[in-house]
Amino acid sequence: MHSETKHFLRPRAQAPLDPSEVRRTERWLATARVFLAVSALVAIRMDPTQLGHSNAAYGLFVFYLANGIGIMMLLRRRKASTPAFRFLVHAADIVWPAFISVFAEGPRSPFFLFFVFVLTAAAYRWGLWETLSTAAAEVVLLWGESFVLLHAWASHGQKLPWHLLSGLQVNVSEFEPNRLFMLSVYLLVMGMLLGYLAEQQKHLRAEKAAVTRMLAKIRVEAGLTGTLQQMCEEISEMYSASRILIASQEIHSRRTFLGELRNPNTTAAEFVWLDSSPRDAKLYLDNFPGDVCYARLEKDRCSVIALDGDGNPIPSPTTEPLMRLRNRQPFQSIISVSFIFGGEWRGRLFVFEPSGRGDTQEELRFLLDVLHQVGPAVYNVYLLHRLRRRAGAAERARFARELHDGAVQSLIAVEMQVDVLRRQAETSPDIVGSELRRIQGLLREEVLKLRELMQQMKSIDVDSRRVRNIVIDTVERFERETGISARFVTDIEKFEMPDKVCRELVRIIQEGLVNVRKHSEARHALVRLTSNDSHWNLTIEDDGKGFPFEGRLSQEELDRMGKGPVIIKERVRLIAGALTLESNPGTGARLEVKVPKAGELPHEL
Repeated sequence: MHSETKHFLRPRAQAPLDPSEVRRTERWLATARVFLAVSALVAIRMDPTQLGHSNAAYGLFVFYLANGIGIMMLLRRRKASTPAFRFLVHAADIVWPAFISVFAEGPRSPFFLFFVFVLTAAAYRWGLWETLSTAAAEVVLLWGESFVLLHAWASHGQKLPWHLLSGLQVNVSEFEPNRLFMLSVYLLVMGMLLGYLAEQQKHLRAEKAAVTRMLAKIRVEAGLTGTLQQMCEEISEMYSASRILIASQEIHSRRTFLGELRNPNTTAAEFVWLDSSPRDAKLYLDNFPGDVCYARLEKDRCSVIALDGDGNPIPSPTTEPLMRLRNRQPFQSIISVSFIFGGEWRGRLFVFEPSGRGDTQEELRFLLDVLHQVGPAVYNVYLLHRLRRRAGAAERARFARELHDGAVQSLIAVEMQVDVLRRQAETSPDIVGSELRRIQGLLREEVLKLRELMQQMKSIDVDSRRVRNIVIDTVERFERETGISARFVTDIEKFEMPDKVCRELVRIIQEGLVNVRKHSEARHALVRLTSNDSHWNLTIEDDGKGFPFEGRLSQEELDRMGKGPVIIKERVRLIAGALTLESNPGTGARLEVKVPKAGELPHEL
């Protein structure tokens, strides 16, 4: 057993740069280039000796400043920055500080900052190796210039620090090997540090992109199985795995589940549930080394790197659980990550045959962090799926009770009455007509109840564009089916309600009309929907017998007295509305709902 291994995991793919981000970076670099040039010009005006009293150097500097302004203006006009354009600009930035340093007065010269600028630009544009390559290119150019200048100086036998070469006054002493050596070391170290920071930033961006990509694919509509498949496909692509296995156990019931992603990285990828038993928990979940580990078989030995939940290495991790797993699930290399969801579920994710190269511990920490971030979202999908399943079961049970206590009992009573009527038809034919009319009324009442029950079961797809027509259709159907005269009036020309408000108002209207039919004995009903600057107002009026109280009661008073329609009160709360009931026994009732336009509605699953 070894705590170190020569085999490493595949590093995370670098997140692709957005074209707008590249363009923005180039614009900032162009602005910084011009600002640096202007600052150097100010420094030269303050101390003209910094440029070595060379007219040619002044000309080169002016050319560089003009070139920087031209690049900045070009980037302002261009919609995109091509790789070739960035390479040419960067090459010019590399040559410039090495060339202008010939005329400068050593490290205290403002032109020395151009070396730092070109290294920073490489770090912003690319990463570690490109920044180191830039530093190396600068060093090669400086040493090349040193060779040319010192060789030319030696060939003329001059001993003065300034030498006239081809009509240009240059500073040869700054290119002495002892001085140039320290400058070269400085550039290489600076390039390494800036490149490392850039590489870390790219890794952080890649990690963020990977987690965001996974979270974007976790959707309630896909269900738990579809969500797990999406997550496993992302992990499989990230590590080029041959397959992914998830083992989980419900802590209270001890039920164990196994799921496997087959044929990953192909169009035939499929997440399937495998047969399992509680005994499998010991094989897949118990006594594994650390919260996350990487193992690889090397001949007869198993090399393991294991980390705890905080990402710290575990010394001398055990290999026995991995060898037991290998007898059931053959592998040459594997990653194992544990998880716990809400104190209800525990489990492990197994990544088989991960490939590539990278720092093993860093990759294990990253995968552990991914599971910590993505896991709760998957668990929420499970909870919502379970909640919907329980809500569906409760709703089905309610409809079953409604049918049993309503339509079924009524139909049984009708059957018994028809049988009695059939027997009486031979001896008392005069009572058949009235009994048939009573049975017909009873059947008609049950038909209406069944239609209302079906209407409640039907989902409503309504928004502000369709709410008017849906309400009109609801009121007209109520009038046709019940014989109660009903009208809908509104002064709203353009409905601009949130979809949730539209949906709940339609349900309130439906429930209110059902109550009118069942309890009011009314002959007329009116539904009115109005609007003002702060509220939408819904009223439902009838001329029936009213509620068993007299007066006007708010929703708080209704709750305190235990009165009022329960379903309507709940729906009003869902849209942060206010309910008022006005009852005049014998003359009718009035239901009012006010819904505020401003402010947030309560959260809806």
